[in-house]
Amino acid sequence: MDEASCPLGDAVRGWAARPARCADALRALEGIDDLAASLARDRLLGEFVAVTRSVWTTTGHRPRSGVVAASAAVLLGVVGCTPSQAVSTPAASGAETLPFSHVHGVGFDPGDGALLVATHDGLFVVDEAGDANRVGPVIDLMGFVVAGPERLLASGHPGPDVDLPEPVGLIESTDGGRSWDPVSRQGESDFHALATGDAGILGYDGELRRSTDGVAWEPADIPAPPAALAASPTGPEVLATTSQGLLRSADGGATWSEVDGAPLLQVVAWGEDGATVAGVEPSGTVWVSADGAATWQRGPETGAPVQAVAVGSADDGAVRIAVVTTEAVLLSEDDGQTFEALTGL
Repeated sequence: MDEASCPLGDAVRGWAARPARCADALRALEGIDDLAASLARDRLLGEFVAVTRSVWTTTGHRPRSGVVAASAAVLLGVVGCTPSQAVSTPAASGAETLPFSHVHGVGFDPGDGALLVATHDGLFVVDEAGDANRVGPVIDLMGFVVAGPERLLASGHPGPDVDLPEPVGLIESTDGGRSWDPVSRQGESDFHALATGDAGILGYDGELRRSTDGVAWEPADIPAPPAALAASPTGPEVLATTSQGLLRSADGGATWSEVDGAPLLQVVAWGEDGATVAGVEPSGTVWVSADGAATWQRGPETGAPVQAVAVGSADDGAVRIAVVTTEAVLLSEDDGQTFEALTGL
């Protein structure tokens, strides 16, 4: 049986044609058997993640990226599909599992280069040895973005001992995540996608919103719900990953158009230089652009569903790219050509 005629492939593609909860879609798979061992894992996984996110958004039950990724991994494990070959990723010595769960964002602090990982259990700093240490209170950080040296913006849900409303709205840290202060929309917004740059601040909480100061917000239109947002640090351009493809705004999120020739990405990040953009497909294939998302170069496969991506700069000016999958925190220091695992795997 080839991939085109595989009943599982038909079922996955069929989910997009009708509004349904993911649980209903998964129950529909119970009667499917006789799957081809040669079914392409990366293509099926990409469809599963993209379609599942789309279905959830359509029904108003937007999932955390980690939940989607985990469901995809379970699905592939159940049906016994054979993984396709990917670029091998060497694990750091002693790394076995991720020290946190449900990663919603990642970023480099431009002040000291620290790698920050925003998770369901709060903010972690991952050092070069792969050690991860929690910073600050336990907040389920959903939308997350590094806005400057030790300056962070986030959204999400407070932990049991955190004196913030539910949801927390837009919150800010000016000490690298050790403490957080409310800025706006407390008790109103849970931004699952968040970006800041010359365009100002953009957040998506079921509706796209724009702000120049993080306090006063105005609604904005976008052709499809964004899974991730990334803003240029040197201009008004903004990128959004959606089920319709990569979208670009040249006016701070006021209007949008499709990026011709761009890969279908789940996450995307803009580098400090204003030119480097990195993104990852739902199946884990890395893509890098050196011209602000105009053209793309395909990179290695991470070998696992992606959760977040970030672009930073080393002291010598080299581009650093971090990718967090469901299995590892990966770091590239050669423009995304190769990755090594800091922790996980």
